[in-house]
Amino acid sequence: MKIQLDMYQTLAAAVLVLLLGNYLRKKINFLEKFCIPAPVIGGLLFAIFTCICYTTGIIEFSFDDTLREVCMVFFFTSVGFQANLKVLKSGGRSLIVFLGLVIALIFSQNLLAIVLSKLLNLNPLIGMCTGSIPMVGGHGTAGAFGPVLEDFNIQGATTICTAAATFGLITGSLVGGPIGKRLIEKRKLMDNVPTEDDSLLVEDEEKHQRHTNMYAAAVFQLILAIGLGTIFSYFLTKTGLTFPIYIGAMLAAALMRNITEYSGKGTIHMGEINDLGGICLSLFLGMAMITLKLWELATLALPLVILLAAQTLLICVFTYFVIFNVMGRDYDAAVLSAGTCGFGMGATPNAMANMQAICDRYVPSVKAYLIIPLIGSLFADFINSLVITFFINIL
Repeated sequence: MKIQLDMYQTLAAAVLVLLLGNYLRKKINFLEKFCIPAPVIGGLLFAIFTCICYTTGIIEFSFDDTLREVCMVFFFTSVGFQANLKVLKSGGRSLIVFLGLVIALIFSQNLLAIVLSKLLNLNPLIGMCTGSIPMVGGHGTAGAFGPVLEDFNIQGATTICTAAATFGLITGSLVGGPIGKRLIEKRKLMDNVPTEDDSLLVEDEEKHQRHTNMYAAAVFQLILAIGLGTIFSYFLTKTGLTFPIYIGAMLAAALMRNITEYSGKGTIHMGEINDLGGICLSLFLGMAMITLKLWELATLALPLVILLAAQTLLICVFTYFVIFNVMGRDYDAAVLSAGTCGFGMGATPNAMANMQAICDRYVPSVKAYLIIPLIGSLFADFINSLVITFFINIL
């Protein structure tokens, strides 16, 4: 028997698994501790259910994922609005240096994935499914680039990317704290920690204050960026390269944000845009998860384990030796190393959780608390999408 869900029923199913995930996350401490997204929790359970139904021949589910693409474009457009060059410029040398290290990490994750996949006699694009797409990118980028890779005949790419992103979320949270603790204690960094003014951590409430009557304006700004982005995407396709559908919208959003910031004319409603982007991300992930075909992972079980183990080793080595040494070999550098494990294999909330665990045990790090959210939330996803596109096109 086959059950066909139209786009409205698929959206409703995504909301149901989102609500289930929220409920289970509140009830199960493990899920809350490692910041596992609610759509991933509920969606994975649903995907397991559909996998059992498929393999036993009871029921086969089919979904219309038209609205998944719409939600994806809205989410990544909201990410484009985060790319504020004025913030990057005002962050000083440390922010610029750390951004360069994150770019190096993104390239390293993809190069490692490609080299290992060739050694394992796999298509390099399968290796990309365990590179920066799920690692730095997380579930949002995994769900976006999975279908792109499937267009290149990589069967089950979305499933592999999502599985790798879930692995990264948990692993990044597990290794970050121990790495930071070891650096601090082995190098006796607490002996030279200066007293810092934490007033810099106070967020500019005016910029991010929410107003209920401004959500309509925020929606209009998102739609205008998406519309302008279609023109950008049209010209990008003329280059002969392959770009994800949302790249044009991201570039348009970044252009709108920076013109507004530098001209001082107009207002980008960032608080409302962030909220709308979060809603679209949850719906997008919910639909991406319920459409997973877990049975497609069976033939890749061992290679997937090897590729993900290599990514874990990479993040540990990169943060312990590169991030720590380049960022100053001090207490702040150790906290930054712990945070990088979080968003380098998962998401910015994981990075903040890692740093909070370190700072609760020792002392706060103003530098780390300023740099990680700025790079992790504002620039990492944007740059990662461009780098991934580059690698896909050269392969």
